[in-house]
Amino acid sequence: MRLEFINRVKEKEVLGKSILTNDGGVLLRAGVQLSEQYISKLKTLGVLYVYIEDERLDDVMMEDERLVKLKQVAMKNMAKIIKNIHAANKAETRDSFRIVENLIEYIIDAGDVNKSLYDIQTYDNYTYVHCLDTGIMSAFLGVSMNFSECELKGLGISAILHDIGKTKISSKIINKKGSLTDKEFLEIKKHPIYGRKILENNIQIPTDILKAVEQHHERVDGSGYPYGLSGNQISKYGKVVSICDVYDAISNDRSYRNKFSPNEAYEMILAGSGKMFDVDMVQNFKDTFAIYPLGCCVRLSNSIEGYVIKQNKGFPDRPIIRVLYEIETRKGIPFYEIDLLKHSDVVIESVV
Repeated sequence: MRLEFINRVKEKEVLGKSILTNDGGVLLRAGVQLSEQYISKLKTLGVLYVYIEDERLDDVMMEDERLVKLKQVAMKNMAKIIKNIHAANKAETRDSFRIVENLIEYIIDAGDVNKSLYDIQTYDNYTYVHCLDTGIMSAFLGVSMNFSECELKGLGISAILHDIGKTKISSKIINKKGSLTDKEFLEIKKHPIYGRKILENNIQIPTDILKAVEQHHERVDGSGYPYGLSGNQISKYGKVVSICDVYDAISNDRSYRNKFSPNEAYEMILAGSGKMFDVDMVQNFKDTFAIYPLGCCVRLSNSIEGYVIKQNKGFPDRPIIRVLYEIETRKGIPFYEIDLLKHSDVVIESVV
């Protein structure tokens, strides 16, 4: 399969991976031949990219079916989890958390990051998608840092609940297009405090999780909020969630700005090492996640375009590229591969 921006998809191409809605339902199943009507509808819904079947890339494994199904179940239950917490329904909340724990247990068993973490989503409920993706990223990062199983479950729940305090803030502020007023920004900055209060008032939850929810906007140099904590004043969970929260947030479109490109988002995390984020955790982030998803098309500095087919561990910006067509005519050619780790004079310029 190859990963294509929706504007590059052609009529009669076959969908390689099902497109999911935000509540975990199937919007369009894998195997469907895409018509102009389908493509137009996907654009209207805000779908930015899709996986397309391509026999030249059949050997590229881009999805983990078990992870997709577990994420789908968790997504269907996100609204229920939040509702149960607000209703102080302890029994139902415990059952809801079990769904999250199943997802974490699978990540523990998988051991290594799935290089295609993100399933195709529409954007009518960004908050739930963001919280779940932050939870999955945090769990994978925790695995790479040798967290215990108990710690990983606490970390995953912390990350999935990290923005629950935003339910106390007006949707007019949350969804506002353009800059916030000083007053509105001050209100936004209270959401970590609101989040802790919601959790400790409504359900019994470990202190480590409460701290992570309250501290996910703190920064190691003391420049964060709500308390301006620094260094070891910030909990271990809080430090992990802060990295994954920022990366996922800037990698997606928001009401007030367009998303960053993958390399821009990645560079922002690396640039924050020792300032916004813990140095050791940023190094683990670099070793765990790749910048460019398997199957995506990239343009190189030598003007060649090709598809990412394999990652080089520890070198997130230097994957192996498969070239399928001639750049000028776009006619297919006998494909060949370029290992960017062996060609230091060539870099990726953009995702196309």
